[in-house]
Amino acid sequence: MMDRPPAVGQDRTVTPTSVVPEQSGKSLSPGRSPAHSTQSPAPTPSASPLPTPAPIPTPTPTPTPTPTPTPTPTPTPTGTFASLQVRNYRIFVTGHLVANIGGWTQRVAQDWLVLTLTGSATAVGLTTALQFLPTLLLGPWGGLLADRLPKQRILLVTQSVMGLSAAAVAVLALTGDIRVGHIFVLAAVLGIATAVDNPTRQSFAGELVGPSLLRNAISLNSTAFQLGALIGPAVSGVLIGLVGIGWSFAVNAVSFAVTVLALLRIRSSDLYPAAGAGRAGRRVSAAAREVLHRPEMCLPFVLATVFSVFTANFPVTLAAFSAEVFHTGPTGFAVFTGVLAAGSVIGSLLAARRKVIRLRTIATMAGLLAVSQLAASFAPGEIAFTVLLLALGLSSVSFGVSANSAVQLAAGDAMRGRVMGIYLLGVMGAACLGGPLVGAINEHLGPRTGLAAGAVLPGAVTIAAVVLLARRQDITMRSAAQGSSTALIRYFRTSADRIRAAVPSSGPEPRKAISSASPTQRS
Repeated sequence: MMDRPPAVGQDRTVTPTSVVPEQSGKSLSPGRSPAHSTQSPAPTPSASPLPTPAPIPTPTPTPTPTPTPTPTPTPTPTGTFASLQVRNYRIFVTGHLVANIGGWTQRVAQDWLVLTLTGSATAVGLTTALQFLPTLLLGPWGGLLADRLPKQRILLVTQSVMGLSAAAVAVLALTGDIRVGHIFVLAAVLGIATAVDNPTRQSFAGELVGPSLLRNAISLNSTAFQLGALIGPAVSGVLIGLVGIGWSFAVNAVSFAVTVLALLRIRSSDLYPAAGAGRAGRRVSAAAREVLHRPEMCLPFVLATVFSVFTANFPVTLAAFSAEVFHTGPTGFAVFTGVLAAGSVIGSLLAARRKVIRLRTIATMAGLLAVSQLAASFAPGEIAFTVLLLALGLSSVSFGVSANSAVQLAAGDAMRGRVMGIYLLGVMGAACLGGPLVGAINEHLGPRTGLAAGAVLPGAVTIAAVVLLARRQDITMRSAAQGSSTALIRYFRTSADRIRAAVPSSGPEPRKAISSASPTQRS
């Protein structure tokens, strides 16, 4: 009898080593389980119950990581006001401008108040000395603090101290209880705070904008200073004439409050942290050696110091010109001062557009300053003198900003505060020493001679600096030429050796060379 084919779902074979599960190769209809199948498998007497297969776990798909987009580098801003595109610097320079306007407002009111209380020009000079001597004596050590401590915190302390002192004098002046001793104390407090504030504020620009925009930031800082010098005295004059001298001090106190608020709004996370100095580099003497031994710092420092003897005392010379040369009185003095300040603002804006500062650029600016000053000393009339004053202000600030920028960039982050303290010591010290000198020349030899002397002496120093630069460049070019010729000769010798080694020798080596060798060589 023939065997019948197995029923649907029945195992074809059953072996002890392999088990084929039911519904092999087929899937159940959706919603139907194996219990509801229409046909049941025929029982096999010799077969044991089939085990239920374990469910095969479905592998969890590994998520494909999303590639992180490469950030597009932000291009460095360019233009005259490039630094203003940086939020931190924009806030800082706004507070800096307000503080300069308030400072100049108080400076005029302070001198006028001392003169009103004492009637003595000596007392006015003593007040000025008390305000500037601490800066001269303590400036480098103020820069040392700037290199060791966070600059933002230092500025918050110094600006708060100066604001509180101005508010105290404002209250005393408005209540009528002011005495000249109060003014002396105010001047001394301002001088000590300024000794720390100046180098810190100068070196803080690098942390606000980074090295790529440092030149532009220094130029805009100078613009803010010149605008303060242009607006502040006018504001003080209006306040003194309309509401009283005490309100000039009150305006300065408010300006310091604005500066403190601006400093508080600066984001520390967006600053460019300065590199720390090693233990041996945390001394003022180390910074002084750097300034004296490195030409890129020494030359701008020397030129700026020499020119400050005369250029920082332009108001003394302008007053003498308006009174003794052109006989224009206070009106002419105000016009001359305003034109000089306008030229300074233009010069600082032009300096902000400069991208590269070289030593020859600084020497050129110094030469233009000397030439314009010498030309102004021979001006035949008021109009020519006024036009030359515009050029004088422009070249003066262009030179000052270029020298300042060169020194800061060469100093580096680790000692920029100390270097700027030394730089300000030289510039401001020269200005203090030059005041009596310029006054004596104007009094005994005349204003024209005083202005010409301020051009000839620094001009001679500039010529000497140009000669030194030319010699240095000539030595550098000679060294480069010698090195190039040596390298060229070495190249040709190497090439000839390679060619000689690559050309195969024709025929056997001559015996003459062997026979001519020494017996030792033949053996």
